Amino acid sequence: MTLTHDGLTVEWLGYATIRVEGADTVVYVDPGRYGVLTGEWTPPTKVARRAHPPARDYRVEDGDVVFVTHRHHYDPDGIERVASTDATVVVFEGIDVSGTDRTDTRPAELPYEVRTVGMEDEGVVDGVPFWTVPAYNHPDGPHTRPDGSPVHPEGFGCGYLLAVDGTRVFYPGDSDVLAGHAELDVSLFLPSIDDTFSMGGEAAVELAAETEPDLVCPVHYNTFEALQADSGAFAAAVARRGVPVVLDERE
Repeated sequence: MTLTHDGLTVEWLGYATIRVEGADTVVYVDPGRYGVLTGEWTPPTKVARRAHPPARDYRVEDGDVVFVTHRHHYDPDGIERVASTDATVVVFEGIDVSGTDRTDTRPAELPYEVRTVGMEDEGVVDGVPFWTVPAYNHPDGPHTRPDGSPVHPEGFGCGYLLAVDGTRVFYPGDSDVLAGHAELDVSLFLPSIDDTFSMGGEAAVELAAETEPDLVCPVHYNTFEALQADSGAFAAAVARRGVPVVLDERE
C-alpha cells in the first residue's frame, strides 16, 4: 500500500525500508535485508501475511538520497536496488562491516557519493534538510542482551528527522524513547513498534501523544519472529489518544 501525506507519497517496503517521494525528490531510509527487496521474504510463524508489506523483486534505482541509521540496517545490495546512479548515501559514521558476515563492502566503497554523519548532525542533501538524533537502548531498560548489555548501545546508530518539501518526517531508528524526542516538530512519525530491539508499541504510543504529529505510520515489525508486534492494537491505542494513524501493510 502507498499512503499520501501533505503532498508526499510514502511507502513502507518491509523491515525498515521506507520510501518518501516529494515533488522532485525521492528519499529512502534503511533499504533492504531479509529478502524484502529481493522477493524472498516469507512471513514468520503466527504472523498473517497481510500484516507486513509483500516481498517483491524491487529494483527501481530512483532514489536521490538514501539514509542509513546503523549497521544492522546497512545492506549494500538494498542500497543499489533503490539508489539512482547519482544518488547521495548518508550513513551513520559508526557503521563497521568487520563484525558481520553479511557483507564486506564498506560504506566508503559504495559507488555513490557517501556522506557520514554523527548522532547530532544536520545538513542538506539534494534539497532535503535533515537532522540526526541519537538512537540507542537504555542500559537499564528492557532491550538488553542476556549479558545485560544494550542491543543498541549509545553511539551505535542514529535516527533521522527529514524535511521533504517542508514536511517533517521522523524515523527514530532502532532506539528507545530518548530525552529530546518529545520536543521534535514532527508531521509524519514512523516509529519502530517491535518490543525486542526498539521502543515498542506502548512507548511509541506515548511519544505520539506527546509530539502530536499529523500522522503516525508504524514500521519495523513482523519481518521475523523476534520482530513481531500487534499493529492493530498499536493503531487503536494511538487513535484513542486522538492522533491520526494508518497501517501500511499488505493490500
